[in-house]
Amino acid sequence: MKSSKKRLIFAGVFALLLAAEVLIALYVHDSFVRPYGGDIIAVIALWCFMRIFMPEKISFLWLLCFVAAAALEISQYFGLADCLTEAFGLEKGGVLYTLLGSSFSWYDMLCYAAGTVVTALHDIKSSHREKEVHK
Repeated sequence: MKSSKKRLIFAGVFALLLAAEVLIALYVHDSFVRPYGGDIIAVIALWCFMRIFMPEKISFLWLLCFVAAAALEISQYFGLADCLTEAFGLEKGGVLYTLLGSSFSWYDMLCYAAGTVVTALHDIKSSHREKEVHK
């Protein structure tokens, strides 16, 4: 498949996942989809976003996406959102605060891992498909 077509596919999937994240944030107030589903989708969305710029399979991109999500979660443990909002005089609970998050959770890390597994499985499956085509 051509790179430009792959970019469009990844851009489309990213847009759909981003829309799903926004809808979850605005309208879902349950104890499963919002806290867990959103975190799983976030890693997959990040991976799709990165694939827009790197349409050809990059080994271990899925791992880099997990590391980025884990780093963000660890920053919550150290109160980065509080520090930044205070340093820049921003509203606590504003967009930056919401994006960075404010409370560390091992469950979030597990959800990021689950999203990472989805992206890794996609890469493994597409690698097998490409090998079959080239035989």
